[in-house]
Amino acid sequence: MSDRTQHGKYSVSVGLDRNLGAELKVAPGDGDNDVAVVEHTLPPEKLAAPLHRHNNEDEISYILQGRMGVQEEDEVSIVEAGEAAVKERGVWHTFWNPGPEQLRFLEIITPGEFAWYFAETDTILPESGEPDGEAVEQLAELHARYDFELDPESVPQLLERHGLDTGRSE
Repeated sequence: MSDRTQHGKYSVSVGLDRNLGAELKVAPGDGDNDVAVVEHTLPPEKLAAPLHRHNNEDEISYILQGRMGVQEEDEVSIVEAGEAAVKERGVWHTFWNPGPEQLRFLEIITPGEFAWYFAETDTILPESGEPDGEAVEQLAELHARYDFELDPESVPQLLERHGLDTGRSE
């Protein structure tokens, strides 16, 4: 997908066990400011992703509904509805829904090109289960293209540390 300006809006499910809803609200090419806005949803007691870091983007999460747990490096905080979390580029972080209601938030991404990552990931991930060897290779290429790093080994510790559910929401 070399010409990402041709993408349309999307609504996909990605993240761990496809629990993270992602709907593009403002595409990076919709204005001259190089910002994108993605609305995310995450069920109660679910981890969105392993520890990860963006080397090119900053993210601002504005909580519309529910609560967001955020871990940046070793620091943990809870962000309430009406508040925002700033996740700076180059910092290892993750987030989850500590419950009890669905988490819904706007993710403001700058520069906004990373917003296409969610639609591209959706085309690679299997509908259920772990990605096969080919999908793992495609994801590695995608991560390299976005200069995006993941630490999959962090998942078991994160689930235990934050008391989160390990399965897919139905």
